Parts: sequence; C-alpha cells; structure tokens
Amino acid sequence: MTMLKYRIIFLLMAGIPLLAAACRKDGLPVEDEEAYEASIGKWKEERLERLKKEDGWLSLAGLYWLKEGENRFGSDPSNEIVFPEKAAGFCGTLTLNEGRVTLQAAEGSGILVNGSPVNTMELRDDHTRNTTILRQGDLSWNIIRRGDQYGVRLRDRNHPRIDELKQIPSFPVRTGYVVEAKLVPFDEPRTIRVATPVEGFMEEYQCPGELQFRLKGIKMTLLPFISGKQYFLVFADQTTGLETYGGGRFLYASKGRRGKVILDFNKAYNPPCVFTPHATCPMPPRENFLPVPIEAGEKTVHLE
Repeated sequence: MTMLKYRIIFLLMAGIPLLAAACRKDGLPVEDEEAYEASIGKWKEERLERLKKEDGWLSLAGLYWLKEGENRFGSDPSNEIVFPEKAAGFCGTLTLNEGRVTLQAAEGSGILVNGSPVNTMELRDDHTRNTTILRQGDLSWNIIRRGDQYGVRLRDRNHPRIDELKQIPSFPVRTGYVVEAKLVPFDEPRTIRVATPVEGFMEEYQCPGELQFRLKGIKMTLLPFISGKQYFLVFADQTTGLETYGGGRFLYASKGRRGKVILDFNKAYNPPCVFTPHATCPMPPRENFLPVPIEAGEKTVHLE
C-alpha cells in the first residue's frame, strides 16, 4: 500500500480536523535533560543494531504464501515459490496439509536445521515454541501463520538493505512528549481487531482499558494492547503519511502502579513495513488516531 493511500485512509478514519494547538507544558519534568537525551541516543543506536542483525527486519528477502498441498520452491522460475538466485534451483517441497507444513528437501540441496542436514521433517511455525529455522548459504527461512494462512518468511543475512540504512530520521528529542497517562480499565479486557497489509487477515489483541492523558493542552485517549509486562500501542497522528509513515507508528510503555503509565513519544518507532514489503504490520485502530501532530520519535524511511 502506497504512502498516499495510507494517508487517505488515515484522514478518512480519523474524521477529525487538523488542530493548530500550541505546544503547552504538559510533559513530565525531566531532572537531567542532558542525561535523558543521551539515553534516547543510546536507544536509537540499539534500535538500529537490532534492525541490522541477521534476524532483523532489514534482512527480510521474501514472503510467500503457501497453497494447500505441495509447494515446490527454489530459484528456478518453474517452482511455485521462487526464491532469489542465490538459492538452489530446486530446494525441495513444502506440503501444507490442514495446518501442518512438512519439508521434503531435494537431494544435495544443502538445507540445514541447527547446523545439520535435513531430509524430511514437520516444521514448527512462528506461533509455536522453537520455530524451525531452515538455512541454505546466506538464506534462512521459517513458516509464519497469520489467521488460517501459512507462509514462508525468507531472510538474507547479506541483504543490501542492511548496509543501505545508515540511520533512522527522527524528530528532535523533546521532553514535552514524555507524558503520564492513567489507565481506566474496562470491566473485562476486550479483544480489539486491527487491519494488516495481508488481505483478509485481522490481527487480534487484548486491550485492558483506555489510557487517558493530556498533550498540547488537549485531553486524549489511546487503546493499549497487552504485551507481557508492557503495553503495546499502535497509533497515528497528524504527521502520519507526511513526516511519518502512513501506516502509523509503534510505542511500548511500562505498566505503572495504580494505573499510571508513562508514554515517551520520543521512543515512537516505525513498524517493520517501513523497512520491507515482506512484513505483516498491524495498523492503528480508529480509536488510536490522535488529533495533533506528534513531532517526536522516528520519521519515515525511504529505502530502494
């Protein structure tokens, strides 16, 4: 989906006018701004390092959805799944049978699992413990499950995109974008379904309640998703589709005592879909469209 389409979707879903609210002092006081800025700088460095790792988002080289039955794969165009040229012409067959995926490796394919050659085995997808990772030279791949669809996620540890990205553009660090929110819990956690780039697939999250906070003199709310000991937020704002990615941004926040949650928008970051067309990113729910520009955190990235 193009940036323009994302921007149009944002404006239609938000259904709210652009607000010219002046930036007021709603942020939490920071005792040592220099130390705080240094901590954000370190966070940015670690973020870039994670993206560039062998299993980081920059290494993604393909996403191929499996059909029920046999799926021949390799670099030869005659295969149902065509890998990049550095793969063997015919690597083998992936058979999808009622939610179970089995590999039959071609003789001499050189496919490894945990460093050992493999012939035939059932593959564990990314929703199970110890996901099966297959390797052949620079390439590695595994099975992903999205709803009732199964796909092959391919990585290349020497993908050109890894060296191409030198830094992630971002807004200046502003302490005014560190705000305290209050969680107003629902009677019971609610299941929130959000759209993704995968046609027909909606991601589901558990939402414990509503985060209420004030920013730029305006009372706002966000729906957080439960993610272990943290909250995961997918939000859009008035920079979405302009300075920032058209599909919104992500933010993690720690659970505090008595329902207090600190939102540090300087750590708002790009979804994986910014860096690769082979990711399946959740988009912001309607409730998480903020009526002001959040000029903090990462800006969008344009890669070849």
